[in-house]
Amino acid sequence: MAGAGVLSSMRTYLDFEKPIAELESKVAELRSLSENDNSVSIVEEIATLQDKAQLALEEIYANLTPWQKTQVARHPDRPHFSDYISELIDDFTPLAGDRYFAEDHAIVGGIGRFRERSVMVIGHEKGSNTEDRIKHNFGMARPEGYRKAVRLMRLADRFGLPVLTFIDTAGAYPGIGAEERGQAEAIARSTDCCMSLGVPIIATIIGEGGSGGAVAIATANRVVILEHAIYTVASPEAAASILWRESTRAKDAATNMKITAQDLIALKVVDTIIPEPLGGAHRAAKRAISDTGAKIQSVLAEFSGLSAAEIRGQRREKFMAIGRSL
Repeated sequence: MAGAGVLSSMRTYLDFEKPIAELESKVAELRSLSENDNSVSIVEEIATLQDKAQLALEEIYANLTPWQKTQVARHPDRPHFSDYISELIDDFTPLAGDRYFAEDHAIVGGIGRFRERSVMVIGHEKGSNTEDRIKHNFGMARPEGYRKAVRLMRLADRFGLPVLTFIDTAGAYPGIGAEERGQAEAIARSTDCCMSLGVPIIATIIGEGGSGGAVAIATANRVVILEHAIYTVASPEAAASILWRESTRAKDAATNMKITAQDLIALKVVDTIIPEPLGGAHRAAKRAISDTGAKIQSVLAEFSGLSAAEIRGQRREKFMAIGRSL
């Protein structure tokens, strides 16, 4: 994971972060020089540049466009589902396979303890390096991934375990093999399974929530989203290709589709926004994950003492209410 202490030379900067990159690069150079020269002038120059970099960071991240938020949500150093498991879940035991066809590594799931409470955890894993990304198919699940999710959710329901899901996918995998094995049907059954659970399900959008591939495990009692994450019916590039037949108009699509956390909370598609550290979750991953864990804990506590029927009813009412006041 990329933490707050990572040197600027090791960071991956987005296009709109160029002013920050230049300032932090200069800070790194001066720090290197200061190892041999501790003169007052260098120390003062470092402090001045750090202040300028901080100010630039604050100004840029206070005015991000929807397309820039999309880039932040996709940042390669952003903490992945595996990082959330490592930091939040104790004694995690992965459960593999859909018992029909195969194991799909794009969706990871298993049993563990969250804040001393046994839970079922399911989420998309994109992978953090080339080898992992290929193994996890960049977080784009095939039908067997969603059938595995259904198997695990039913298991959780049988044993009274709350379900925590973490969404980070561009969408379900659209390959020929996936379609042959019933991709749309698998997504629909996973969505239906979410609705039928008698235990609470809390969904957290940690990066990119794309299309039915996200909804399949995000049809939850509460949907929380990180500040710079996105949740959309189709990727901006795909929407631009459909609407204008030009994928280069992705920026326009991102703006018009209302995909940011701030848009979604206004539309009542999501319930809660989790603030991210300044500069995005990738700049202080452990803090971002800790804050997410605290929010999940507080939201989960809302369902203590409720019956299975009440939990199902609340979930159904939540989704039936979307769009009523528009």
